[in-house]
Amino acid sequence: MSAQTSDLSHDQEKGAIVHEAALPVEVSPEDAIVRRCGRFGPVLAKLFASGVEARGVERVPEDQRETKNMWNNLLMWWSVNTVLTTIPIGTLGQAFYTLTLPHAIATILCFGALGGIATAFISTLGPKTGLRTMIITRFSSGYVGGTIYSILNILTQLGFSVTAVILGGQTLASINPGTLPLVVGIIIIGVLSVIPCFIGYHLVHYYERYAWMVIFTIIMFLWGLGGHAGFDLNAQKPLEDTGRSLSADVLSFGGIVFGSVTGWAPVAADYNCRLPADTSSMKVFLLTFFGLWIPICFVEILGAALMTISDPTYTQAYADGSTGGLLAQVLSPWGGGGKFLLVLLGLSVVANNIPNSYSAGLSMQSLGRPFALVPRFAWTVLAFVIYTVAGVAGREHFSEILSNFLSILSYWTAFFIAIVAEEHFIFRRRGGPLGGYSLDDWDTPGRLPVGIAGILAGCFGVAGAVVGMSEVWYTGPIAKKAGSEFGADLGFELAAGFAAMTYPPLRWVEIRLTGR
Repeated sequence: MSAQTSDLSHDQEKGAIVHEAALPVEVSPEDAIVRRCGRFGPVLAKLFASGVEARGVERVPEDQRETKNMWNNLLMWWSVNTVLTTIPIGTLGQAFYTLTLPHAIATILCFGALGGIATAFISTLGPKTGLRTMIITRFSSGYVGGTIYSILNILTQLGFSVTAVILGGQTLASINPGTLPLVVGIIIIGVLSVIPCFIGYHLVHYYERYAWMVIFTIIMFLWGLGGHAGFDLNAQKPLEDTGRSLSADVLSFGGIVFGSVTGWAPVAADYNCRLPADTSSMKVFLLTFFGLWIPICFVEILGAALMTISDPTYTQAYADGSTGGLLAQVLSPWGGGGKFLLVLLGLSVVANNIPNSYSAGLSMQSLGRPFALVPRFAWTVLAFVIYTVAGVAGREHFSEILSNFLSILSYWTAFFIAIVAEEHFIFRRRGGPLGGYSLDDWDTPGRLPVGIAGILAGCFGVAGAVVGMSEVWYTGPIAKKAGSEFGADLGFELAAGFAAMTYPPLRWVEIRLTGR
C-alpha cells in the first residue's frame, strides 16, 4: 500500500470510526511468502502466478478493494445453505423432539431469524475493517483472546466439514447400495471441496455465485415428490409433548436451528473483506440476512415436512439410511432420473463445505504470527485431511454428531457475537471511549486491547452455557428447572446474556487502566 496521510473515516450507519495511519509501502503477500520460503520460493511464485491466492489473514488495504462481489453477500450464502446438509437439521425436530410440523416450522422461522440477524451484523464488519473475522476479535478480546476464538472456530469449521462429508458420502453410497463404499463417497466430497479452497477467494466466490441454481431446482422437486407421497400435519401429534415438556422441546430444537445459522458468524467477514470500506452496511446486512434466512428455513422446513410422511416404506428408509436413505426413497418414483438427482444432491454439500475448509485454514493462520507465516493453502490442505479422516471414523454416527455438535456450537457463537457487538456499538462508536478502530494495529499485541475483559466475559458466557445446556450427557441446573424430564436447552440464551452483562463493565475498567 502506498504511503498515505492520516485519515479518519466515519461509518454513518453503524457509528464506528476507523483510523488509518500513515504507512510505508507494503510488501504484497505473494512477495513476502516467496522471499521467506528460500529454495521453494520460485515454485510458490509460479503457484501464485497461476491464480492461487497468497493473501491470508493480512488486512486488505483500501486501494486493493473491489466491488464485483457485492451481490455474493446474498448469493454465496444462498448456495452454501441450499444444500443437502441443511435438510437433516429440519428432521431433528421430529426425530429427537417429536414436534408436529407446525411447531417445527414456527421454531425454524423464529430462531433462524434470530441467528440471521446476529450473523448478518458480523458480516458488516468485513468491508468496514478489511479484516477476516477471527482477526476482528482481537479488537475486543486482545491477541490471546483472538487466539482462543480461532481455536474454537477451527473446531467449529472442522465439525461442520465432518457432518458435510458424512452426509454427502451417505447419499452417494445409497444410490446403488453395495456399489460405492461410504468411505469412498466421503473422500470424493472432501477432494471436491478442497480444490476451490486451495485456489482461493475468487474461485470460491465464482463457484458459490452459481451453485445454488441447480440444487434449488432439486429442492423444489423434493417438495413436490414429498407432497405426492403425503405430508401429514398430524403425524407427530400423538407423540408430541405438552406443557413444560413441549416448551423444552421447542427451546432445545431452537438452539440447534440458531446454531445452524450462527455457525457462519465466525466466518461471515471472511468473504466480503475485499469490498470497499464505504460499502453500505445496511445493504451488506440485508443481503447477508436474506441469503441465510430464506434458504435455511426453506430447506430445514423441507426436512421437517419429509419426516411427516407416514408411509412405512419411507419411515423404514429413514431408519435404515438416515436422511440419505429417506431422500433416495422420495426420489425413487423417478427411477434413473431420481438417482441422477440424488448424485447432484450428494455433491451439493461441496458448496456448503467450501467455506468450512477455506475459513478453517484462515483460523489456523489466526492462531499467531508463527502460524501466519505458513501459506494459507497449506493450512487448507491440513484441514481437508483432518475432516476427511474424522468423517471416515464417525461415518456411522451422523445424527448423534449433528445434534450434539450444533447444540454446543450455538453456545460459543452466542457469546462471541455479544462481545463483538458490544465492542462495536459501545466502545468503538463515534464519541465512545475509543472512538473507532486503529486497523493498522491488527497484528501488534502491544497496541491491541489487553483482552482480559473479553476473555473473562467469554468465561462468564461459558458459565451461562453450562448452567443452561441440556445435552444427552449433561443437563445444567437451570435447564432442569426450565423443562421436565430432559430439561430445556437454554445454553445459547444464557451464554449470550452472561457475556453481554459482564463485558461492558469489565471493558470499561480495562480501558481506564490501560487506555486501549
